[in-house]
Amino acid sequence: LPFIKNLSNMMDSEAHGKRPPILTSSKQDIEMKHYLCGCCAAFNNVAITFPIQKFLFRQQLYGIKTGDAILQLRRDGFRNLYRGIFPRLMQKTTTLALTFGLYEDLSCLLHKHVSAPEFATCGVAAVLAGTTEAIFTSDIQCLFFFGLRGHIKEHLPTATTHSAHLVNDFIGGGLLGAMLGFLFFPSNVVKTRIQSQICGEFQSFPKVFQKIWLERDRKLINLFRGSHLNYHLSLISLGHNQCKGYMKKNIS
Repeated sequence: LPFIKNLSNMMDSEAHGKRPPILTSSKQDIEMKHYLCGCCAAFNNVAITFPIQKFLFRQQLYGIKTGDAILQLRRDGFRNLYRGIFPRLMQKTTTLALTFGLYEDLSCLLHKHVSAPEFATCGVAAVLAGTTEAIFTSDIQCLFFFGLRGHIKEHLPTATTHSAHLVNDFIGGGLLGAMLGFLFFPSNVVKTRIQSQICGEFQSFPKVFQKIWLERDRKLINLFRGSHLNYHLSLISLGHNQCKGYMKKNIS
């Protein structure tokens, strides 16, 4: 066991009059921290933004204005504001822990066995990790996010301090997530409508999109109701996740 081996080394050092080595975390413990930090980032993300998600869900599902969505939630009462959070927590903590952990593991693996520039290996690792989350969540937006975030950060000012790295990660991840969330918003509206159907025959994406298009007077702007909330939500949550990603690297 690593602990016994370290203890034996300390005893040998003391026997020869040498200063015992400092105990360090094992490689396996360090690798597990990546998954744990991803899980914690997802938990904080969901806990903070869940009320906004409920506003957003009402607007996507019913096509109502923000004020009407707020009135609906006020009628439901404060005690029901966090109703339904546990399935969301289980889904996000699992997928985000897996995604961030896989990204770190794949990055290390590619650096060891592939002689390619760092941006290439990190890009491949990001795409593979994003593909994994996209498979679990059926959300192609995740694939674009993890594939592009490295390229976005390269065009930001070079960070030389811990605080600057955090700012770059927040800006890069937040802005990228917000832009992707805005572009994919109409498809998320359709996905929300499909998921809200509990019984009956399954309806295809084009069929549901056509139905929503007609309900909203064939106006593109009506498909983006709630997109401003989604933009700010993505800016905060994905920027927060990026900062967690940088902080977990410093833990290891």
